[in-house]
Amino acid sequence: MLMPKKVKYRKIQRGRMKGKAWRGNRIVFGEMGLQALEPCWLTARQIEAGRIAIARFIKKGGKLWIRVFPWKSYTKKPVESRMGKGKGDLEGWVDVIRPGRIIYEIEGLPKEVAMEALRIASHKLPIKTKIVMRED
Repeated sequence: MLMPKKVKYRKIQRGRMKGKAWRGNRIVFGEMGLQALEPCWLTARQIEAGRIAIARFIKKGGKLWIRVFPWKSYTKKPVESRMGKGKGDLEGWVDVIRPGRIIYEIEGLPKEVAMEALRIASHKLPIKTKIVMRED
């Protein structure tokens, strides 16, 4: 499971998801990529589910890059607990995804195979995405 080895502070404030991605919004490593069209918190489980779906489909061929990492912790209070008494316990790890962010990149496969692999991965994610090609 993806998670940071060490963080400065265990509990982080929620923050905002407004605006477009101004980093990680171009294909850098591969030939094709999966680009987010909506803002969301992408959990470590969702990122991993997409990676496994792509890896199973492409088998031994091609190369895959995961361009997101769940660096932000989120907390949750116990069920049926009263208000107050501080911030809840750590629940999991997420990455803040803004529209335009490239999530996965693929290289070394025929176009049809790569597109199908990214399409399958997109079904594992909770947001709308589109497949983009490298602009040379």
